[in-house]
Amino acid sequence: MSEAIIKALSFVTFIIIGLLLKSKFNNAEEVNGLKKIILLVALPCTIFVALLKISLHLELLLLPLFALSFNLFLFVITPALLNLVGIKNKSIANTAKLLIPSLAPGLSCFPFILEFLGEPYLAKAAMTDLGNKFFVLFILYLVAIKWHYRNKNNKQESDLTRLKTLVKVMLFEPINLLIILALILLVSGISLADLPLFLQENLNRLSSIMTPLVLLFIGLAVKIKKKQLGQVFSLLMLRYGISLLLIAGVVAALKIQTNQDVLFMLAFGLSACSFWPFAHISSISAKEMDLPDHQKSFDNQFALGLLAMSLPLSVLLILIIFTTGDTFANPLPIILLATGLITVGSLFTIFKWVKNQVVLKSDLRKIN
Repeated sequence: MSEAIIKALSFVTFIIIGLLLKSKFNNAEEVNGLKKIILLVALPCTIFVALLKISLHLELLLLPLFALSFNLFLFVITPALLNLVGIKNKSIANTAKLLIPSLAPGLSCFPFILEFLGEPYLAKAAMTDLGNKFFVLFILYLVAIKWHYRNKNNKQESDLTRLKTLVKVMLFEPINLLIILALILLVSGISLADLPLFLQENLNRLSSIMTPLVLLFIGLAVKIKKKQLGQVFSLLMLRYGISLLLIAGVVAALKIQTNQDVLFMLAFGLSACSFWPFAHISSISAKEMDLPDHQKSFDNQFALGLLAMSLPLSVLLILIIFTTGDTFANPLPIILLATGLITVGSLFTIFKWVKNQVVLKSDLRKIN
């Protein structure tokens, strides 16, 4: 049995343990407590350690721009995906336009990048995520309040105040603080080995708990509701398929030869949808409590369904990529997988069309 398959089975075991422990967690706050430990302690320490073990290159500073470009690409094509799935409702469409282009690599791909590609690629992933964070925290928030102003005429000062709060969130978030600190140390010529031994020991111990905690959290957090299941599944399959086609095009155009680089791009591109757009949606929904449902800017329930399904699907696809070795390190297999995902994503639309045709013919027969 290959090492990749052994790792995958180990990961799946942790997820199953999380599923089995769901009944022991009485409310969402307990699960969110585990999530906070991951995002505020384990993940920042892991990224800090990974960054201090690499050499600083210009490539690292360019990675956020690549992530931002990827986010913008998904944002532009999302309306076309909505048309294909048949989503016409304004609030649901707006919700999808915020969530589909967002990425949550911390919980969906960082643990697997660390385990399969090593700490240097985790450091690259952390730098890449800075571009994604800028997109989800600021650009998507500006888009969200723009749509909100179409429904209600509010004073913008309160939203500018919230925007300042988001700036503080991004600057003082533990992950970002430690990334900035690590970059300062690297520029100063200080690596992990130069830190005091007790600090190295503590950082290594904290970083070692990240992967098990994340996998347990995935098992605990999985919640998939039947309502809008078909639309959500189709939309995510199309998103993954289009993302893979883009990555295959980039790999072919740039003639990327390093297999690990390709696998890194695939894993990052297949990240689950981010929670931050949902935070924006919740904030704006609170301001629109007095509006009827058909006039509201967003649909909270659809957002929750999209978030709930994107995490397990992303993890599944990323594990498939990594456990098949270097199979997906070339454009052709990536294109074939992308085509399969797009086909699966289109089945809902095809089924819906066939069903409508059957109903239409039945109605015509009754009339005749």
